[in-house]
Amino acid sequence: MPPAISPDSVRLAVDIGGTFTDVVLETPDARFSTKVLTTKAAPEDGVLDGMLRALKLAAMEPRQVGLIVHGTTLATNAIIERKGARTALVTTKGFRDSIEMAQENRFEQYDIFIEKPEPLVPRTLRFTVPERVDAKGGVRLALDEAAVAELAGVLKAQGVESVAVGFLHSYANPAHERRAAEILRARLPGVRLSLSCEVCPEVREYERFSTTCANAYVQPLMARYLEQLRQRMIAAGFTAPLLMMTSGGGLTTLETAIRFPIRLVESGPAGGVILSTWIAERFGIDRILSFDMGGTTAKICIIDDGKPMASRSFEVDRRYRFMKGSGLPVRIPVIEMVEIGAGGGSLAGVDEMKRITVGPQSAGSDPGPACYSLGGTRPAVTDANVVLGRIDPDRFAGGSIALDASLSRTAIDAHVGAPLELDTTLSAFGVSEVVEENMANAARVHAVERGAELEGRTLVAFGGGAPLHAARLAEKLGITDVLIPASAGVGSAVGFLRAPIGFEVVRSRFVRLGAFDAASINEMFGEMAKEATGVVKLGTSPSAKISVSRSADMRYAGQGHEILVSLPEGPFTPASVAELRRRFEAGYRLLFNRVVPGVDVEVTGWILRAEAPAPGRQAERGPPGPLMSGAGAPRSDETRSLFDPMLRDFTSVPVVHRSTLRPGHTLQGPAIIAEDETTTIVTSGFVAALDPSGAIRLTAKSAVLQEAAQ
Repeated sequence: MPPAISPDSVRLAVDIGGTFTDVVLETPDARFSTKVLTTKAAPEDGVLDGMLRALKLAAMEPRQVGLIVHGTTLATNAIIERKGARTALVTTKGFRDSIEMAQENRFEQYDIFIEKPEPLVPRTLRFTVPERVDAKGGVRLALDEAAVAELAGVLKAQGVESVAVGFLHSYANPAHERRAAEILRARLPGVRLSLSCEVCPEVREYERFSTTCANAYVQPLMARYLEQLRQRMIAAGFTAPLLMMTSGGGLTTLETAIRFPIRLVESGPAGGVILSTWIAERFGIDRILSFDMGGTTAKICIIDDGKPMASRSFEVDRRYRFMKGSGLPVRIPVIEMVEIGAGGGSLAGVDEMKRITVGPQSAGSDPGPACYSLGGTRPAVTDANVVLGRIDPDRFAGGSIALDASLSRTAIDAHVGAPLELDTTLSAFGVSEVVEENMANAARVHAVERGAELEGRTLVAFGGGAPLHAARLAEKLGITDVLIPASAGVGSAVGFLRAPIGFEVVRSRFVRLGAFDAASINEMFGEMAKEATGVVKLGTSPSAKISVSRSADMRYAGQGHEILVSLPEGPFTPASVAELRRRFEAGYRLLFNRVVPGVDVEVTGWILRAEAPAPGRQAERGPPGPLMSGAGAPRSDETRSLFDPMLRDFTSVPVVHRSTLRPGHTLQGPAIIAEDETTTIVTSGFVAALDPSGAIRLTAKSAVLQEAAQ
């Protein structure tokens, strides 16, 4: 018989990545986790397999789970791989090519061979109808309803599965879009409709249309997947509600996710940042560099004072070395981070200039790195780690995946060693150094772009690959404090269980502070709060406390771009103008070190976020303890030959299993700390200690000596 545990106390999280699907099960007293390969053809197969494995580890049944939280990269992958639905765009006459003309600029001025991303909707499936609304919402030309009805027949003949409707200035007056949707819905049963006035009710038609097309493009795929997953879960005996992780760091209901699947883009990385934010609060760390490395990509995020940077813009499928402007823009709430193609499955090679390259192409889960023995012949970062002794081929992913080290050596010799006339070890070390330097450079650029310093930060490393590279990355960045949380290998899934239930609503309305109408703005925010809290209530208990925060996109009158400014609580009054200007100028001065006197300030967008605390209880351990104290780690008879970058040679190092460590145990590097989901490499420049919270803390020996001298 399974233990008698309240269903409200048992929570399960699932994170689908490009290579692995991670599952975490939490009870009030324990946490169980597992990794399975992502099943791309039918992702729900891997999800159910992982969920049932986690339940088996906990000796529990599906009916005992009280809440399931899910994040996935399926929407992102569908856009990148162009495997979404056959989608059409219906727009205002004269604006058929808006999504292809884009901003009419070049993201790289001096490269005549730049490749711009193709629109998700080809020109043959972009249609226009006569109608016109001005920027203030006034109707200049009534919607030609007969033209819309006639267009429905064309869409049906074209076999369209999803339709994006985006009219000019519909953010100011959505009546034409809503009426067109009514006509199309009546004549096209089974076809999904996405309206720009609902998906992205903001100014700038290119970004609005692009976001709406992306939502329409992935909606049929995501709706089928989520509905099939729900049915499979019910058939397996799960009765718990299913909430979805969003890119903005909050949870939402399944119904909302089906309606706005574009908000699921980057949901997995958002879970990792939520984990780092929770660690910052729990450990009292003011400045964190979050480092998440999985099988396909590495994500880096700066967190100051317990809050990651947020944004309302994101680019999917960047084509030109991850350069800004080379991807498809989507306007959704996202956590600001940098993501590069540097994961365990990132493929290595040598370019025409005899330089080792790593990524952004990835081997994924099929065929995977060469050592997976699934048909892959090109070397990946995982192959380099196997050759360097960082990964035990017999215990990878808890022993569920047996690796063939000989295939790693063969692939590295063929694709790196032979072209550069290097032996296997130096070739593997070169791959490792390049991927680590790529990540270090991404962190430096990310910090510079945001006016932040890396020195003095704590590097929080999680994901299956991050603990393998965290110490070397810290050395390259001059960071002396590294924290690897418990269950680091499935960190994003753990973060899902720390996420609040939230929903964000945005409205575009031009308002100059010189003509501020407090009553109309209060009325607008009242409507926005009703919409946002209504969505949040669908996923939480009636007694849950819902908090509301507000912000605005503001600029000096006449400028072309805005900055995000937090707004004060409570209703606005005419006296609020001075406070709004003060907040704007403080934010402007922080970014540009100056203000512009004598110029009016205008607001272009108003944003409201409703949020309820993370549901359920959390399986926690004791509070964090002192940085370095206690006896040495238990003696280990197990050793492994590990390549030491400082010695440029292999050395025999102890292998300690994380489960044998107790709070206060310390371990001098070089050493290896092994566990099922990942492996922590302690380089010769660090000392490792287990904190009472279960986290591994790596401290640079130079910092320990400096502290002792004081």
